[in-house]
Amino acid sequence: MKISILDQSPISSGKTAQDALQESMRLAQIGEKLGYTRYWIAEHHDYPGLACSAPEVMLGYIGANTKKIRIGSGAVLLPHYKPYKIAETYHMLATLFPDRIDLGIGRAPGGSAEATMALSDNFLEQVRKMPEKIIDLLHFLQNDFPSDHMFSKISASPLPAISPEPWILGTSEKSAILAAENGTAYAFGHFMSDKEGSDIMKTYLERFKAKGRLQRPKSIVAVSVICSETTERAEELALSGYLWHVQSAKGEGKKGIPSIEEAKQYSYSSDEKEMIKAMRNKMVIGNPREVKQQLLALQTLYQADEIMIVTITHSYEDRAQSYKLIAHEVL
Repeated sequence: MKISILDQSPISSGKTAQDALQESMRLAQIGEKLGYTRYWIAEHHDYPGLACSAPEVMLGYIGANTKKIRIGSGAVLLPHYKPYKIAETYHMLATLFPDRIDLGIGRAPGGSAEATMALSDNFLEQVRKMPEKIIDLLHFLQNDFPSDHMFSKISASPLPAISPEPWILGTSEKSAILAAENGTAYAFGHFMSDKEGSDIMKTYLERFKAKGRLQRPKSIVAVSVICSETTERAEELALSGYLWHVQSAKGEGKKGIPSIEEAKQYSYSSDEKEMIKAMRNKMVIGNPREVKQQLLALQTLYQADEIMIVTITHSYEDRAQSYKLIAHEVL
């Protein structure tokens, strides 16, 4: 089984954004040593408890401090940006770090309505234009606009020897079809979807059209996982993430990921308990053997080539240890 890392660069309560970003770099280094296939970092804007608003900046830093692990965005939120600029940025990264760059493409706002307005004038209109924007982006990445196209005379320079690998990320059938029809790889966010993901992945696999360098479907399923030496400890570590999501839903999560002690002392309403129950049902939590079994089951369910793991804990050490235990059990 191929396994990879999706990092949201969480800020723990009592720590700073700088601490979180340094921990992200260290996590990428650990992932490389352990044999993880790739490391992706997410894009969020003014989002309580998450530090990375510019994956392209972090990827330059992480690339310079690692040697071989593939690195990428999970994802660039395309409605906010022009395809040409994204292609230039990721061509720069692919020139600096040859054959290591992934370009994950998403359409979520990545933050509040106010942050979305500050980033893009008409977000919903840009979402509607996503199919056209993706086509333009792929042409810029491949440097192959038709000769009669207005962009045929320009290049998203520098042009790397090996262009970034594009991935479309999503949680809906619409995103699966978009990836399939454009012949790109597809990553499904199991951890953030309330839909039947295996049916969506099946749509991608069945409708995939070979284009460009990808001649067969290529897929990832992204899963929220917490692993520890014992099931009881793993369940305890998950408490911080539960409370953080509850607080974030109420606009109260700006202090970062709460400690386990804070989570134990919090008095949850019945609605909040239901929210946590729904979260728990989507997560993989347990000791190394249990986690491996659940990941294999998800891989089979989704017919996925790869599992990508996102882990939120208050302590960086617990988060790193979770990835270590999984790697030692699976790889």
